[in-house]
Order: sequence, then C-alpha cells, then structure tokens
Amino acid sequence: MPFLWILLAVVVVIAFWLVGVYNGLISLRNKTDEAVADIDVQTKRRYDLIPNLVETVKGYASHESGTFEKVTAARTAAMGAQNLHDKAQAENMLSDTLKSLFAVAESYPELKVNTNFLDLQQTLTDIEEKIQAARRFYNGMVRDFNTKIQVFPTNLVAGMLSFKAREFFEAEEAAKQNVQVKF
Repeated sequence: MPFLWILLAVVVVIAFWLVGVYNGLISLRNKTDEAVADIDVQTKRRYDLIPNLVETVKGYASHESGTFEKVTAARTAAMGAQNLHDKAQAENMLSDTLKSLFAVAESYPELKVNTNFLDLQQTLTDIEEKIQAARRFYNGMVRDFNTKIQVFPTNLVAGMLSFKAREFFEAEEAAKQNVQVKF
C-alpha cells in the first residue's frame, strides 16, 4: 500500500510539472505574439504618418514625383508583408525611401521651417524610437521562448506539443544605420 501512495505522489508531481511547463510555454508564446503586435501598432502609426509627410513635402517639391512614388510603393509593400522576414525587408526598404524623402526636403529651406513638417518630423522620430523599442522587446521575448523550448527537460514537452522556435527581428546591414532626420 505505501508503494501505491508513493507512485501516486510521483504521478501527481509529474502532472503538476507538466502543467507548469505547458503554462510557461504558453505564457512565453503569448508574450512573443504580443511583442509582434506591438511592432505592428508602431509601424501602423508610421504608415499613417507617411501620406501626410509626403503631401507636405509635395507642396514644396512637386517635381520630385519619383521620390514620392518610391515612398508610397515602399509603404504599400511594408503594409502587405506577410511574415517577419518579409516585413523586416520591407521596413528596411521603407526606411531607405524615407531617407531619400528627407534628402529631397533638405533642398527646400522654406520646408525646413514649416511647422507642420517639423511636427511630422518629430512624430516620425518618436515613432522610429518606439519601433526600435518594440523590436528589442520582441527579440527579448523570442530569446526567452527559444531558450525555454530548447533546454532540457522542457524541450521534451515542447517537442511533443509542437512548439517551434521563432525568428529574431534582424535589420539588414544598411538598415542598421540610424535614419538621419536633420534640418
């Protein structure tokens, strides 16, 4: 009879451990998903700002239509990206086209003192900082999640329940340079 109680206690301990591991994995997966959503919220704010920025610059530099078309196309591509890798590439392309838009704006001194443009510029700078913070948070969550599903003995449970490692958000080499917004 004592053997049966010991066996029952071991089964209960294992069951509680499995529940704890499963709940921990679910918690980390949900935090990682939340971090992706945070990046999406900030990039949406940037997408919403870009048409106003383009229109403001267009008022002063209407003959720069090629630059405006590139910015618009990059914005559309970024909004349509389906997975993290494509999104990262599209976001990098968008950052590059925004650099060219600001380069155009530098040629127009009257634009550099336009309060609407200055407000848009400041808002964009703020959004860029928030996007970077959201990406860092996401990468931290991915690191924690991937570590959890790769270490023993949690990896046994994660493997049985088909938890898969997540990709880090990585900027391309050119995008690792700061977006310079200067006037």
